[in-house]
Amino acid sequence: MDKKIPDKEIRAEAARLQRELRYHAERYYVYDSPEISDYDYDMMYARLLALETEYPELTTPDSPTQRVGGKALDKFDKVTHSVKMNSLSDVFSYDEIREFCERVAQTVPDAEYSVEPKIDGLSVSLRYEGGIFVQGATRGDGDVGEDVTQNLKTVYSIPLSLSNPLDLTVRGEVYMPRSVFEKINEKREKEGKALMANPRNAAAGSLRQLDSKITAERKLDIFVFNFQAGELYEDGHAPTLHSETLDTLSSLGFKTLEETAVTSSVEEIISHIERLGALRDSLAYDIDGVVIKLNRLSDRELMGEGTNTPKWAVAYKFPPEEKETKLEDITIAVGRTGVLTPTAVLSPVRLAGTTVSRATLHNLDFIRERDIRLGDTVVVRKAGDIIPEVVRTVAERRDGNEREFNMPTVCPSCGEPVFRDEGEGVAIRCTNGSCPAQLSRSIEHFASKGAMNIDGLGPQIVELLLDAGLIKNVADLYSLRAEDVEKLDRMGKKSAANLIKSIENSKSAGLERLIYSLGIRNIGEIAAAALASHFKTLDACFDATVEELCQLPDFGEITAICVVDYFSHTQNRELCTRLKEAGLVTEAVAKQASSGFAGLTFVLTGTLPTMSRDEAAALIKTNGGKVSGSVSGKTDYVVAGEAAGSKLTKAQQLGVKIISEDELLGMIAAL
Repeated sequence: MDKKIPDKEIRAEAARLQRELRYHAERYYVYDSPEISDYDYDMMYARLLALETEYPELTTPDSPTQRVGGKALDKFDKVTHSVKMNSLSDVFSYDEIREFCERVAQTVPDAEYSVEPKIDGLSVSLRYEGGIFVQGATRGDGDVGEDVTQNLKTVYSIPLSLSNPLDLTVRGEVYMPRSVFEKINEKREKEGKALMANPRNAAAGSLRQLDSKITAERKLDIFVFNFQAGELYEDGHAPTLHSETLDTLSSLGFKTLEETAVTSSVEEIISHIERLGALRDSLAYDIDGVVIKLNRLSDRELMGEGTNTPKWAVAYKFPPEEKETKLEDITIAVGRTGVLTPTAVLSPVRLAGTTVSRATLHNLDFIRERDIRLGDTVVVRKAGDIIPEVVRTVAERRDGNEREFNMPTVCPSCGEPVFRDEGEGVAIRCTNGSCPAQLSRSIEHFASKGAMNIDGLGPQIVELLLDAGLIKNVADLYSLRAEDVEKLDRMGKKSAANLIKSIENSKSAGLERLIYSLGIRNIGEIAAAALASHFKTLDACFDATVEELCQLPDFGEITAICVVDYFSHTQNRELCTRLKEAGLVTEAVAKQASSGFAGLTFVLTGTLPTMSRDEAAALIKTNGGKVSGSVSGKTDYVVAGEAAGSKLTKAQQLGVKIISEDELLGMIAAL
């Protein structure tokens, strides 16, 4: 077939459409000031797409049609940053801000500061050549990040071409708007999927999707906050002020930071921090602090750089946000091991990026220690900005109508008696092993990410399967048929097929994941790995003795008794046999393991540049190391990635050695 060649009029129309679409996208996404309707924009876009489809040579790298996402990647390539993307030193009090300014004054007596909101997202660099966007990368460890160019092209506020043909690199913070986050979680809840924890984690996960079409669906946004390298002006003159660079970047088409201030006064810095703190709830995006940096670029050179952080800037971190709300009720949830957990039902309150209406109350002792009563006004916050918790009551707000709460004497799910488990001190447990609530949650645990990782099998789908009588235990999952599943509410043919495929894929999860998925009391991922390593097969676990188990690492007598008790029950052995007959891997796969990390304990935190944390943990275990979920004095290394949180802070406080993914891989290579 002869190649179709566009005539002069077609070329002119395509160029005009590209130009006008870029202009209107900038008005909409950068300046929030659209000049045409969505319908008119869509019609222009459809016409351009039709022309470029018919005449592929009309497609340019900066065409608006190139934002839709390309072919899925197998992995992200590494990118070495031309300018190191340092993190900042954190400060947590106004006194620390005053101390920082005093240190600066010793070198720069007349210092001027730029005070800016700290966007709670994921740092990236954007590189342009001749004004065309050519590469985007995550911060990674500061020196090396991941090439996420395809995914960043789906962020409409990132210009694919600049108004001037410049060579430059800028730094920005990709984030997920609150409204987008809430819509995604609403959809995930309806589909029975686990909810995303917060907009920051959602943004990080979305930007690291290997399929850029998924990233495009997440509607990420960005603020550009720093000029990194290159030429900012056509005439080649160098900028002198940071605030000047932000104005210029804005004129080039970048979306720059809002609510910034420039001042020489320490008290004005603090005043602006307080103003930004008061604005947090009204912003369309999350901020977790305020950045204070020298405004004159020459002053930054005078102050210099520290080992890992610049000496010319700090980040003030907001304390955990606390709000008052009404405790309307206390409900009881029955866990997969039968433990009854009280949950506070709250008047909805906006907290750390999401609307909170429920919070854990842990157990009856927790409620008694804090004198929490039904009808109380309580103070709530999010532990680690993720898990809502009740901090305290506001006793002075009581009017006499508050009531003391008591745990039920029978299980709210099955009506059987409950008892206080002396082995676990504060736990109140249902005595009925066939309790419907325990069954539901045991199946949810079996399907969870750390266990068999059956995607799409969330709480609502589990309930639908149970209510329809399609399953009675986890072994029944492996005899499900797509034609039966697709008849359930909210489950069409495609969703059913995907679920069946995910169940089938889980058969190869491996012995240690299978042991963990069984939900044996006190057996977490590390203990499950120890069992798999020692016994080699699931059948061999049947005859384990307490004495033998107590010899395993991290096993005490209570844990050992739980294992022996589980496998002593005929119904549990029969369940394991059915899983084996269904084709699940029940034997440990022999690995060429190194013992180079023997005796070393690692903790993983943040988003690593090229691996998931599960992959990194597997590497560490393969080389004889131990992976823990929390930092303590016994921790040898913390492997920190992008957006590392409280674990990194604790490691710094304890003096634990902090390493990057590259350093971890270097240690492994040297074994």
